[in-house]
Amino acid sequence: MTQVKEKERKLTIARAMAEAIAQEMRTDEKVFVMGEDIGELGGVFGNTRGLYKEFGPVRVRDTPISETAFIGAAVGAASDGMKPVVELMFVDFFGVCFDAIYNMMAKNTYFSGGNVTVPMVLMTSTGGGYSDAGQHSQCVHATFAHLPGMKVVAPSNAYDAKGMMIAAIRDPNPVVFMFHKALQGMGWLGTEKDAIVHVPEADYEVPLGKAVVTRPGTDVTIVGITSGVHYGLKAARILEEQGVSAEVLDLRSLVPLDREAVIESVTKTGRLIVVDEDYHSYGMTGEIIATVVEAGVPLKAPPQRVAYPDIPIPFTPPMEQWALPSPEKIIAAFNKMKEV
Repeated sequence: MTQVKEKERKLTIARAMAEAIAQEMRTDEKVFVMGEDIGELGGVFGNTRGLYKEFGPVRVRDTPISETAFIGAAVGAASDGMKPVVELMFVDFFGVCFDAIYNMMAKNTYFSGGNVTVPMVLMTSTGGGYSDAGQHSQCVHATFAHLPGMKVVAPSNAYDAKGMMIAAIRDPNPVVFMFHKALQGMGWLGTEKDAIVHVPEADYEVPLGKAVVTRPGTDVTIVGITSGVHYGLKAARILEEQGVSAEVLDLRSLVPLDREAVIESVTKTGRLIVVDEDYHSYGMTGEIIATVVEAGVPLKAPPQRVAYPDIPIPFTPPMEQWALPSPEKIIAAFNKMKEV
């Protein structure tokens, strides 16, 4: 019997997230959405578009500007058997509601001896590049990944965004779902073409905690997450013109972290560059390098990291662009390796 090939259907990450949430809301009446401007507006970044019209104000709840209140309410609802998807509009706002996130959402299952689960998704936007300064442009991946009790995921393309959102909603644990603004496919934030990919209409899960090789190579491993993956892919194309075969590994998830995939790739290439738009010190980049070193992987050169300098994010475009990771910085890191 001949199989009919599915027609290509390219979506943005924003559309893929909205579709995933809608499909789960249709099949599970316990799923509902809360946050600022997620109702009729459809979310500032488009990831709840169409939900209000289909499901109404009871299941798609616009909230006042009080992150502590509505995230605390979501923790209570999840603990009582519901499955809230709650949006923290900018990850930078975590400072005003971190007690609800870390002392309740992340710990209540442990505090209850496993008797009370907290099946909620906290989705939040990350990343800069469009001059919104130090309170609307951070990634802080490592801040959440460092603290036990919650899963932390961050897709780089629409296929993963849909599958990971469905997996996150179905997960009995709290999941922090971090989406990068520049990858959402919203025109005013720019569009990353490599993030707009084929997305099946049917529901499916992408396992949380499994990295994927987005570009195979043999000479150097470039490890990234969200925007770091796309910086890596651009650098890999330039390096290819110079006769260098770069493998790009998309972590997709920081907690759980697929250390085995990192070790396997670096064992093959012998070189490692880690890319992250989060801050340089005490971050994901250092954790990946430590993973490889602790595993005793033979290296041809010292590992390199390309990350955000340890400074508040500037407002002025020239200063911000200077600070951001880039393909050019990745290539410079590789050239440094060749000098060894």
